[in-house]
Amino acid sequence: MSRIYLDNAATSFPKPPTVFAAVDDFNRRLGAAAGRGGYREAVEVDAILRRCRKRASELLGAESPERIVFTFNATDSLNLSLHGLLAPGDHVVTTQVEHNSVLRPLRELEARRDIHVSVVAADEQGFVAPEMIAEALKPTTRLVVVQHASNVTGAIQPIEAIGELAHNAGSLMLVDAAQSAGHLPLNVSNQPFDLVACAGHKGLLGPLGSGLLYVRPGLEDQLFGLRQGGTGSFSEEDRQPDHMPDKFEAGNLNAPALCGLDAGLAFLQEHGLTELQAQEQALTGQLIAGLKDLAGIRIVGPPADGDRLGVVSVTAAGFEAQVLTTVLDESFNIQSRAGLHCAPGAHAAAGTLEEGGTVRFSVGPFTTSEEIETTCDAVSSIVATCP
Repeated sequence: MSRIYLDNAATSFPKPPTVFAAVDDFNRRLGAAAGRGGYREAVEVDAILRRCRKRASELLGAESPERIVFTFNATDSLNLSLHGLLAPGDHVVTTQVEHNSVLRPLRELEARRDIHVSVVAADEQGFVAPEMIAEALKPTTRLVVVQHASNVTGAIQPIEAIGELAHNAGSLMLVDAAQSAGHLPLNVSNQPFDLVACAGHKGLLGPLGSGLLYVRPGLEDQLFGLRQGGTGSFSEEDRQPDHMPDKFEAGNLNAPALCGLDAGLAFLQEHGLTELQAQEQALTGQLIAGLKDLAGIRIVGPPADGDRLGVVSVTAAGFEAQVLTTVLDESFNIQSRAGLHCAPGAHAAAGTLEEGGTVRFSVGPFTTSEEIETTCDAVSSIVATCP
């Protein structure tokens, strides 16, 4: 029985074959640290990473490649943004449905740096109303932090409208694009976003250990780095360089992962987000259509034709989420994820917190219609055993 992988919201799999080849080529042939040598292989690594940065900037619509900081994942990007920007007395507006990669740093900063946090409620589908963000803004609001798309319900937030409200109030806007980068188009230079955090290993199709942070021009002067150390540049100075992106990239970069990320970004460029997004929407519609009328199944989140990504969470009457996903794995080799997905507030809004969360299916560019049909049939056969 072949493996059906439907956990792309955690990390995309499989990757394009070129990603595997790029990582293998680095490990077997290149093997040099970026920015640390003038010999042939080191120069080639530098060139690949420059190309990766350029591809990332083009995908996000950044003003220049230097606006892109390489990080180790979206959590790293978010921590750099939050810990590097906020000062005692600052006020932050965020939402109930954020990932713990936002909520936990904010709680830490509340306790240790005396920042103040307002959490805006979401509706049952996971949407946040811009007017509620507006009501939460204060004269001391330094930052508004909102996810682009939910890793629980797939709901796509109206981040442009929220960003306009933040900027009109004199606040900055941080977008958590962990789920949306590579799935939805972004043009950061023309949108009211100051910081955008991306996971390299999800929709961007790179390996684990890769991430990106977009920093709006000029904001680097207000953002403190979390690490200081070698950059391969200005080595005669004992202070961290203050220019982009070196200010935030101390220590050796994860060159094997970034070589893979470069190949993943090339795949997205070649196939185009429009084509991939249409494919994902079709698969999501098929999945929802095949599950929504099954006895005891509740689909959490927007309808198939709503503002959503290919993330579909369900509950099944008579089955704990972990039991359902275990049966799918052990009996059908269908891989999903059960639980709270590191976003307890999203489950509180959806009414699934007390029951231990949901089973989440998430599609990717290599998911097939046949796999979706098999999955729907498997869920149908499992729930039919419940008296």
